[in-house]
Amino acid sequence: MRLTRLMCLIAYYGFTRHLPASDNHYGKWARVLRRATCRGLFIQMGRDVNVEQKAFFGDGRNIRIGDFSGLGINCRLYGPVSLGNHVMMGPDVVILTSNHKSDRLDIPMTEQGGTEPQPVVIKDDVWIGTRVIILPGVRIGEGAVVGAGSVVTKNVQPYAVVAGNPAKLIRYRNVPLKPAYSDSSQAEGLYGDR
Repeated sequence: MRLTRLMCLIAYYGFTRHLPASDNHYGKWARVLRRATCRGLFIQMGRDVNVEQKAFFGDGRNIRIGDFSGLGINCRLYGPVSLGNHVMMGPDVVILTSNHKSDRLDIPMTEQGGTEPQPVVIKDDVWIGTRVIILPGVRIGEGAVVGAGSVVTKNVQPYAVVAGNPAKLIRYRNVPLKPAYSDSSQAEGLYGDR
């Protein structure tokens, strides 16, 4: 088993990680090869998972990915991380599960080591935008959307749309938007069309 894992690590980081992205002309074959090498690395890997070009996840021992989910181009995951089914991830996403210690003043921070890993859990049907950073211990609920460039420091409720640094609630996907005006006649004057 160790030899198989080692061979998969060498194949992934030495070759398949650098193949073209899935939307490239040869992307279909690159996607198949990356999936094959990652299957021997992750704790759990569902059906039709897409691991994009240059994704980094260490040795993959603490990574679980559900069916039809994907790791974005150039993403970085530090386990333990669990992705549900149908999770979309944009490019350059970073998921952290530990941090540097900084509580002691008598020694430099570089010598204090790291905190214990806190798992990140992302439930089913979640969309994580480009360049999102998710901090240790965060849980993102089912159906949530995390806007591009957000820094997620706290749990995200199911069906919430969050954005910003730190990420804040914008609205809920499962609550209909209220129109700004009760009838169209009030809105017409705003656009100079009277």
